[in-house]
Amino acid sequence: MAQGKIVLSLLQFKKINDSLKLLFILLTLVITGCSSTPAAESTVSEPSDPFESINRPFWSFTWDYADKYVLKPTSQAYVKNVNEDVRSGLYNMAMNLNEPSAIINNLLQGKFSDAAASTGRFVLNSTIGLLGIFDPASDFGWGRKQEEFGEVLGSYGVSDGPYIVLPAMGPTSVREEVGDYVDRYYWPLAVIDFWPNLLRVGVLALEQRAQLVDQEQLINDSVDSYEFVKNAYFQNMKYKVYDGNPPIEIDESEEELEAFMDEFDEIDE
Repeated sequence: MAQGKIVLSLLQFKKINDSLKLLFILLTLVITGCSSTPAAESTVSEPSDPFESINRPFWSFTWDYADKYVLKPTSQAYVKNVNEDVRSGLYNMAMNLNEPSAIINNLLQGKFSDAAASTGRFVLNSTIGLLGIFDPASDFGWGRKQEEFGEVLGSYGVSDGPYIVLPAMGPTSVREEVGDYVDRYYWPLAVIDFWPNLLRVGVLALEQRAQLVDQEQLINDSVDSYEFVKNAYFQNMKYKVYDGNPPIEIDESEEELEAFMDEFDEIDE
């Protein structure tokens, strides 16, 4: 769960402009494709991370510089100087704007009860809760059922695709970026002006970074922070797609051993 919290926090690094991010991803794919060596000479990359040679320096820049010197101190100053009730209100308001997308994405997966809960949350919090500043819906037992379009794709069998680290924004994948691009065009996010949306993104990023404080030492103490975060990212994506109940995967060697033992038992009989 600690890794999941880490990834949820790191993902907020990249919530800036989906069009620019998609353009960056395309350029990365093109550059990597042009610079690749013949198959016989190249080292076989992990299927989920074919761009590791580019991702690693981007991760070092993101964690060792962008986070250390910009995001972390800014988040600490925000937590220290802004009243907790004000912070809570801003965060609730920012999250409330995601409820309409959650309604549609839940419906697309056939999660009708979750879609109904998200609808109730948005209506109640947007009215009685004063545009989402307060969260009276939680008092009725309507917890957040946030779903992204990337999770919709995953639920229909679309793989994560290549792992990508966006400079100063953090880990992502092709599937998630496509999902974020679609989510951006749901109402009301599609009609929010640039500066209000920048404020929304900033609040979410600062709050998520503040939640990372208790877990960041795990990254710093890891033997390979890049691998640690990458593995945590994919674990978290699977956790989200399967709503906290991912299927148990049996290692291929374990399957072979089990088959061998079954054959051995048959011989004994």
